[in-house]
Parts: sequence; structure tokens; C-alpha cells
Amino acid sequence: MAQTFKILCPTDFSECSLNAIEYASRLGEKYKADLVLFHVLNREDYVKLSPSDPTGKHQMDFVLEKLQNLQEAVLKESLTNGLKSCVSVLREGSIVKETLSYASEIKAGLIVVGTEGVNDFRENIIGSRASRIVEQSERDILVVPRKVYFKAPRKLVYASDYLEEDKIAIQKIVEVAKFFDSEIDVVHVTTTHKALDKSLHMTMVAEIEPFVKYEKVNYVLKSFRDDVALGLENYLQTAKGDILVTLSEKKSFFDQIFSKSLSKKMAYFINKPLWVIKSF
Repeated sequence: MAQTFKILCPTDFSECSLNAIEYASRLGEKYKADLVLFHVLNREDYVKLSPSDPTGKHQMDFVLEKLQNLQEAVLKESLTNGLKSCVSVLREGSIVKETLSYASEIKAGLIVVGTEGVNDFRENIIGSRASRIVEQSERDILVVPRKVYFKAPRKLVYASDYLEEDKIAIQKIVEVAKFFDSEIDVVHVTTTHKALDKSLHMTMVAEIEPFVKYEKVNYVLKSFRDDVALGLENYLQTAKGDILVTLSEKKSFFDQIFSKSLSKKMAYFINKPLWVIKSF
């Protein structure tokens, strides 16, 4: 019997984590998944804010009530649309460490995490929680920006770097595209205009196509004079992509996009959800 797909959604009750819960719920409906709303208590932060409550009893009551309300809202909205279950889980400690540990414990197929947007990936706070979860996770992650509200994706843009793993990644992307009848653009961005790029691209397409059992896939080779990340940003805007998908592999676009020197330029990416494929 196939295991139920599990989605882990960390929440701190902020606006951006509520957007993440909506994405997690909608995907959970399609995957017929178990959804876990996950909150990590940070006692040190709380004691600084409320020195008169050193035991954290009021904090615990507040958090449990918030989690229960969120869980009830998700169940009411999504259970009839295909979501298999929704539970809430509370842990204490480091948010990044506990989230990754619990994701591993339940064998989550996807972590959906909210981010405050551009600031969360800026050079001066590159170690922010969302980006640390992305860097350290061994599981797929969908990063949802604060001001991005759920809509069924019309187009998924997959940044291909001609890696062998593309063949497996594309099958995951097709599964999600089928849920929403979305298009997929498999795009490779280069900064050169060599004939070699064209032949490499044609070879890559010929290799990937047998793994794609889906009609709405476009293969695109784009050349830009500037750097790769800005070229991809330009492509996302002009092609009206709704979700950017990338592999987190060495030499992949992920490293180029989120290298510290580029992070300030990449405002546009953080206005769209970013799906980072980690596991194969």
C-alpha cells in the first residue's frame, strides 16, 4: 500500500506563514496528503518579552489555542476537497533544527515555509530562518513570500542546468502541473551565444522528453548578456511564470541565484513561490 504524502508547514502565526498554510492546504488537497502544522516554541525569546511569565504557561496556552484554530480552519476548508488529514505539532528549541528534524522523522515529501520576502534573502541576513531551512534540508521545499496569495499556477518555470537529475525532477513537476492543468517551461539560461549551446540544448531535450508524460511542456533556451540569474528573472517576468522550480545541486541555478553577490538583485524571485527540489 502506497504511503500517504506528508506536507510539513512550520508556522509562527505571522501573515507570511498563513500564506504558506494556504499553499500547503491546496497542495495537500491535490496530493490527498497528511498536513502537519508545526510550531516551535522559543522560550528565550518569550522570556525576554514576558519576564513576568518565566514558566511560559501563558505562552503555551496562547500557542495551543492559535494552533487549534488554524487546524480547525484547514480541516473545514480542505477536508472535503481531498486533504486526508491535518494535525498540529508543538516542539521547543531551535526553529531550523526542530523543523528539519521533524520533517525527517515523519518522512515529509514537502516542507512549505513562509518568508518575509526580499529581506529574508538579503546579503546582510542571508542566514535567515527560511533560507537556512532551504540550505540545510534534504527534503523538497516550497518557499512562499508574504504578499503572495494562493492561486492555481498557470505556468511552472523549471530552471534546468542540464543535470542528470533533471529527468527525475521533471516527473515531480509534471505531477504538480497535472493537478492544475499548468504549462511547464523547461528553461536553460546562458550568457553566451554559441552554436554549442544550441546543440547541447537539443541533446538535453532529446534526453528529457522520454521522461515527460505530459503535453504542456515547452523547452526554452535563452541567452542574456548579463548574469544567468538576471536572465532567468527576466524570463519569469516575460513568460508570466507563477512558480520557479530549481534543483539544489552543485553548479545549479540555485547556487547562482542565491549567491550573496546576487541576493540584492533578486527581488522578483521572492515575489513568486520558489520550489527547491532536493530529494530523488
